[in-house]
Amino acid sequence: MLKVEINSFSYSEKNILKDLHFTLKPGEHLSILGESGCGKSTLLHLVYGLLHLEYGSIYYNEKKLLGPTKTLIPGEPFMKLVAQEFNVMPFTTVAENLSSHLSGLDEEKDKKRIDELLEVVEMETFKNTLVKNLSGGQKQRVALAKALANKPEILLLDEPFSNIDVFRKNKLQRKIFSYLKENNISCITATHDSEEALAFSDQILMLKNGTEELFGTPEFIYKNVSTEYQAGFFGEANLLSKSLFSSETTSEKIVVFPHQLEISKEKTKLKVTVKTTYFKGSFYLIETDLEGKPVFFNTVSPLKKGEVFYLKISEKI
Repeated sequence: MLKVEINSFSYSEKNILKDLHFTLKPGEHLSILGESGCGKSTLLHLVYGLLHLEYGSIYYNEKKLLGPTKTLIPGEPFMKLVAQEFNVMPFTTVAENLSSHLSGLDEEKDKKRIDELLEVVEMETFKNTLVKNLSGGQKQRVALAKALANKPEILLLDEPFSNIDVFRKNKLQRKIFSYLKENNISCITATHDSEEALAFSDQILMLKNGTEELFGTPEFIYKNVSTEYQAGFFGEANLLSKSLFSSETTSEKIVVFPHQLEISKEKTKLKVTVKTTYFKGSFYLIETDLEGKPVFFNTVSPLKKGEVFYLKISEKI
């Protein structure tokens, strides 16, 4: 088990991370969800041992990890980090990149391992291609395969699919994260992609300015969104006055997702005017105006600009 306790970490006087405490069990996947600059990459570098943690501690199987000041080569041998700067050798082939992380003692065994890794990241046809001739997304997949070569106990991924085309990314995510589960490899992923975090994580740690905003299962995170910042990761959420949906007078705000609103046949306090209709494939996202503020909801059919509707909650909040 990995146990992380970060009381504070800073590069200068300003704290980058503060009061973060979590554990990671074997085979478990934790997603660090947050906006750019919130400390996601720094957290991974601390766990891996590239940065010195003065105020806090990191343990693996009850053994304290000492960090870069106490080790000759920074980085723990049972972990692998796939950073945003790909660790690939451009003037060698894809296969040679992978073989550099294997023992070389059994050539036939290494060949089978390389083929297995290439299948996982869907790079079989590029086996003998020089890495310098690959696209950014392909280089990212080579970096993923290299990190998996010796089956690490913990894999740290920093925005691992950021350069990969959408049409390929979804399938690749399923293959990678299934492979990690099948091989009982623990994983921490730094991401701003909420769909990825919800679909593949066991736990999500949402960060804001280096501190814990929310922590829990994907279901818990999604159902307990309560602020505009939290809701911002999950699409066009609405921050509305609670008094719009009840008889009480209150200044309290609540988060309402577009799928939670529907057109009402009866008059309600939520009277909106259609501004724009966005086609989303299986539904339409409708942007409306409520006294100068945007309100979004979903429909199965497009609506005309200027139409006026009353909205109500379509499911319990």
